[in-house]
Amino acid sequence: MKFLARVEVGHQAGILDPQGATVQRALPALGYENISEVKIGKSIRLVIEANSESDAREQIEKMCEHLLTNPVIETYEISLVELTGDAAENSAGE
Repeated sequence: MKFLARVEVGHQAGILDPQGATVQRALPALGYENISEVKIGKSIRLVIEANSESDAREQIEKMCEHLLTNPVIETYEISLVELTGDAAENSAGE
């Protein structure tokens, strides 16, 4: 089975987000006065082959803990979608 995995990475509570703060300060100058709590993270997409969704999730969690994120300052959320038909063959997922 092939799965499209999306890993959304953000800062843990209490960790400063200087990039988000800079964008939040700049938006009012562009006329966006109604914006608050800007946070900037990263999104990782990958295609993984595994026997089951739980196997895929387990492997991705290990990837996050060892390489994709810094667990000291970052959190992550994983979403998986099984690829079927042409999507599984092309593995593009987009």
